[in-house]
Amino acid sequence: MIVGVIMKQTFDTEEKIVIHQGMISEEGVKFVINPYDEYAVEEAIRIKENTGCSVVVVSVGPPRSSEALRTALAMGADEAVLITDDRIPQDEYAVSIVLAAYFASHACDLILGGNFAVDTGSGQVAIRLAELLKLPHVASVTKLELQTGGRAKAERDAEGDLELLEIELPALFTAQQGLNEPRYPSLPGIMKAKKKPFRQLSLDDLGIAPVALQARTTQAELSLPPVRQAGQILQGDLQQQAAKLVELLRTTQRSGGPTL
Repeated sequence: MIVGVIMKQTFDTEEKIVIHQGMISEEGVKFVINPYDEYAVEEAIRIKENTGCSVVVVSVGPPRSSEALRTALAMGADEAVLITDDRIPQDEYAVSIVLAAYFASHACDLILGGNFAVDTGSGQVAIRLAELLKLPHVASVTKLELQTGGRAKAERDAEGDLELLEIELPALFTAQQGLNEPRYPSLPGIMKAKKKPFRQLSLDDLGIAPVALQARTTQAELSLPPVRQAGQILQGDLQQQAAKLVELLRTTQRSGGPTL
């Protein structure tokens, strides 16, 4: 049994975002495994510990993404694949096409990924990948149990409700917070990671023509949210406060004024 994990390297959530010349500055920034992808890596390793399966982690991104893959190897994954090529647009459609090409020739019994990426807020790659591979897909999984006969039971967060599903493998699942508690890489794990298989592939290796990766989205503008202004404490009795509140809601908020 082979478990594949799709993962992305993102900004550390504690990092301060700085925009320079219309782009997010990466100078001095710490990068980590996308937190939701980290749940997926941990779940794959737990499945490995229970079944003896093999875990391969796959990422599409710049060369620095190798750091995140090395971390996943140190956590316990068996093999890492970095697909990096300047001709791959930063677009969910394009990334899903690249991943589909890889998994089409490296089939897995189970594919795990994060619910969404914390840097862009995007969450289409896994869904698109499942569609391209013609695999069933369950999103926002908070519990996953493998069953005999090539089936799995999953619990998913359905916008506050709990949904129970039983699904036939192979399938793709995306991890939600609560699925597990990701482990920290141990020192022996870090040492072992240096000797584990790590492959770097390009579009040519996957047989993908760049023309097939025309981005379906474009970034029109990039800006930081407006600085939050100080709030106001309304004075007077309740009737006066209510009247003032209505006035401010009709005028100040529309003009981007101070927060109430």
